[in-house]
Amino acid sequence: MANCQVIVPNFEFSEQEIKDAVKNNRLLSMEIEFSLHCNFHCQYCYIPEKFNFENELSYEELCEAIIQAKNLGVKKIIVLGGEPMLYPQALKMLKFIRAENLDVEMFTNGFGITPDAAKQLFDLGILVVLKMNSRKEEVQDALAGKKGAYKVIQDAFNNLRRSGFPTKTKHLGVSTVICQQNFEEIIPMWEWLRQQGIQPYFEIITPQGKGRENEWLHVDSQKLKETFFKIAEIDRDKYGIHWNPQPPLIGIKCLRHQFSCLLNSQGYVLPCVGINIPLGNIRQRKLADIIKESEVIEDLRDYRANIKGPCRQCDKTDNCYGCRGAAYQITGDYLASDPLCWNNTEHQSQIVHLPAAVGRFIPQQPPMQVIDTLTSIGERTANINVTISNDMLFVRDDGTLDETVYIELIAQSIAAQAGFKHLGVSSQAVEGFLLGAKNLEIYAPAHIGDTLTISIFKYARFGDFGIFKGKVCRGEELLAQGEVKVWENKKKS
Repeated sequence: MANCQVIVPNFEFSEQEIKDAVKNNRLLSMEIEFSLHCNFHCQYCYIPEKFNFENELSYEELCEAIIQAKNLGVKKIIVLGGEPMLYPQALKMLKFIRAENLDVEMFTNGFGITPDAAKQLFDLGILVVLKMNSRKEEVQDALAGKKGAYKVIQDAFNNLRRSGFPTKTKHLGVSTVICQQNFEEIIPMWEWLRQQGIQPYFEIITPQGKGRENEWLHVDSQKLKETFFKIAEIDRDKYGIHWNPQPPLIGIKCLRHQFSCLLNSQGYVLPCVGINIPLGNIRQRKLADIIKESEVIEDLRDYRANIKGPCRQCDKTDNCYGCRGAAYQITGDYLASDPLCWNNTEHQSQIVHLPAAVGRFIPQQPPMQVIDTLTSIGERTANINVTISNDMLFVRDDGTLDETVYIELIAQSIAAQAGFKHLGVSSQAVEGFLLGAKNLEIYAPAHIGDTLTISIFKYARFGDFGIFKGKVCRGEELLAQGEVKVWENKKKS
């Protein structure tokens, strides 16, 4: 057997570097989309079918964002898509990034990787990760949703190999999405790549976009577990590479939310592809401010204190929190346990999904409870619904809702957001106080039978104090809006 070694994933960093990044609100890597245009129609793609390609970042805006990322500590740019090589200035952009002494990892379906382009990528030292889901033409074309995809990928692979990839310093990777259609190929493909010194990037499908719609792609979690453990055994016995199996990536730990983020093609900063919650837009705010002020990033970086459900009790929490993207896409909660992890198969009932009735996590109970359901959470935002019934305490004799209750709707919605965040984390109910309200404007009455949506947004915070804007709507009609100031005891018990 070869000398024992430990796999070090290309996009991870030392434990100390990660701790420093968390402590100082900095980044070590950033994923970026040049554009979401693509020539394939992959059956598992996360991009919405009717995506609006307008208003994508210009070349100059991308360059400015990369400089901001570098100033924030970023050492590596990970280029995603769409298909990066469809971007008209792809090579120019890659040269710019490398000129800033940043490493580059680019995921590509192989389009445009001619012999000349492959040579340029090699000379630039780009870590190219080629998307190859099967070595069978009919399977690859079917998964890519495009006839001829297999040939595009194989031509690119051959051109990259002829250009000199891989070497000890210039790596080549292959990205494979594990699904029913290629499942029997996964272990042979892994070994084939290992024998050539090519880094395998094999991952479970995130149930998002078409990957959520096409349920026929998905593999049972126990079958995934068996494959992960079998490949770990092969790596250990044949190649002296040791790692502990855990989803969603084979042989690689994903703790990217400690040190990374995604900049999408329209300028929005997201925690990652799977957690598609906009944190801010670099056209309005600096990247450093977005990262520093994001409560979602703050929650994810302190995941040991905030994660919920069975993942919270797992003995692997020091280096695993499941797939945050899968958790968010399935439950609506980026802090929920990963429902796709094989360790959670028998604990699904402990994983709370949105929408959720608020009675479990607000102090108010009937008849003082005036909201019904928490439907969504985001970056300092939440949406809550209530249907006005004739037995509600605040309904007048004429069937309209008393106008004084609008502030209470907003206040209870804030309590619901805080209570849900702490559900299963704190042993006690969240302590908080409504300190005041202002600028309440009422435009129309609500009636029995109306379903109202209360939207809240925390637009300022000072320690444990927060100022929220709240809106009460009936469909598209704005009924009332106002601001409230609250205090929340954030110490967890």
